[in-house]
Amino acid sequence: MTCCRYTRRRGLGRPSVTCVRVLVTGGAGFIGSHIADLLADSGDEVVVLDNLLSTAHGSSVPPDYTSRHRFLRGDVADIELIGELLRDVDAVCHQSAVVGHGIDPSDAPSYALHNDYATAVLLAGMHVAGIRKLVMASSMVVYGEGRYSCARHGVVPPAPRRQSDLAANRYEPTCGDCGEDLAWQLVPEDAPLQPRSTYAATKLAQEHLAGAWARQTGGTVWAMRYHNVYGPRMPQNTPYAGVASLFRSSLLRGAAPTVLEDGRQHRDFVHVQDVARANVLALRAPETPGELTPLNICSGQPHTVGELATELARACDGPAPRIVGGARAADVRHVVADPARAERLLGFKAETGFAEGITAFATAKLRAPVD
Repeated sequence: MTCCRYTRRRGLGRPSVTCVRVLVTGGAGFIGSHIADLLADSGDEVVVLDNLLSTAHGSSVPPDYTSRHRFLRGDVADIELIGELLRDVDAVCHQSAVVGHGIDPSDAPSYALHNDYATAVLLAGMHVAGIRKLVMASSMVVYGEGRYSCARHGVVPPAPRRQSDLAANRYEPTCGDCGEDLAWQLVPEDAPLQPRSTYAATKLAQEHLAGAWARQTGGTVWAMRYHNVYGPRMPQNTPYAGVASLFRSSLLRGAAPTVLEDGRQHRDFVHVQDVARANVLALRAPETPGELTPLNICSGQPHTVGELATELARACDGPAPRIVGGARAADVRHVVADPARAERLLGFKAETGFAEGITAFATAKLRAPVD
């Protein structure tokens, strides 16, 4: 049985045959594995491709939860392998990437290889195979700083945060015209794109590559700009992990979560099962030939990083967070998503509340720690 809602005719990208197979790259990873499971639960056939990179996986053995799918260990940048896999699939859900802040700029070649070159190989293979449906993982980091308004000048770009201000515990972005503190606003998908880290630059490059492919081939791309995703199967003890995982790792060691700045940075924390559902909705949405459509994938309920640390410490019955000031070079102050477009185009609305999700995350099974 299949519950697939999208169809195509090979080589033309036009509806004709019922889709029964989806290639999920990075399907052994945090988000990709939940997408693969949700597709399989709905009756779709899933092919998982994952390289099990040591920066995210604690073992070269595929996780147990991949056993229900056809699993191949391999690299999306492998032209021959990708060409072979794409012969028998109807759509691609591209989740593989090197993520997070990383260590320092020496990570740049790895980010460019696994995020950008690999995406170019995938898109070329899709063109040859006549596949015209792509749902891809993007990120809120493409925005850089979020959207801000000045009481005197309206919506304005924030002035760069100076090191001297951070050292003096002045964290709020200011107006470049009058110097007053700015108020954050919801970030829509048409906000300026200003990546501030190597990871962010490669995610934006992925969007540009996929957009060019869509225009050239008549394909459809949904670029899922994830906000702060958390939940089961997050990686542990790695500089590429998300903040929720880093906080929980500290608590499991009996240590207090370390919160930078003053803890009042606003983010949108969204549960991984909601994110997986958004991807499946995009795979089944009507096609928009020749277009890349970016979507904020978020909860629509902003919280501070300090609130996350406090709620998680409470759920783990651990020590209260330590607010330590300071900031990393690529850190931004507030990024809070506007959820309206995803709800309008996909009917997507997050279902897991913050307190409920964080309480469950306190005892959720994470991936094996990275050495």
